Amino acid sequence: MPITVNLDVMMAKRKISAGELAEKIDITPANLSILKNNKAKAVRFSTLEAICSVLDCQPGDILEFTKEDK
Repeated sequence: MPITVNLDVMMAKRKISAGELAEKIDITPANLSILKNNKAKAVRFSTLEAICSVLDCQPGDILEFTKEDK
């Protein structure tokens, strides 16, 4: 998939655990893990907004597009 989720990088920079982030953005730790490990097929804008608010970052700090060679 050409979209990479760099959530773990931003969490490390902000020194916040997955459990703490999940609680603050009101999703289950399992759903956060799916997102964090690049297994999610989609992310709600409300979830992305909550993540950015808690981590004080921009969506581009978390999501990265990588062009695939054809």
